[in-house]
Amino acid sequence: MRPRAMSDDHWLTARHTWVEVLRNLGRLLDGRERLRTEAAFREDWRRFAVIELDVTTCEIAADIAITHGTRTLDALHLAAAQRAGGAALPILTYDLKQAKAARALGFPVVGV
Repeated sequence: MRPRAMSDDHWLTARHTWVEVLRNLGRLLDGRERLRTEAAFREDWRRFAVIELDVTTCEIAADIAITHGTRTLDALHLAAAQRAGGAALPILTYDLKQAKAARALGFPVVGV
């Protein structure tokens, strides 16, 4: 599966990133700062290739979660990356457990 390229085909993410980011912005920010930051995220979002969470991606994520002990959302990110290009894609993370699982799956890891 090749993701439909937006304006920048070098950045991709899974569909659930939308929920993760907006949830955290709402949790961490308020007022004008939250609205400004949400607007910036929505603008950036248009430049991402988005991997949908279809049945196959979710099955891969379940296998990753069971095999590597990752959290659900991390497993979904890694499964989406596998669907999009596999170990040819670098994974950007600052989460040590996700980085360990990504490396075990053969991904180059940037961040930690």
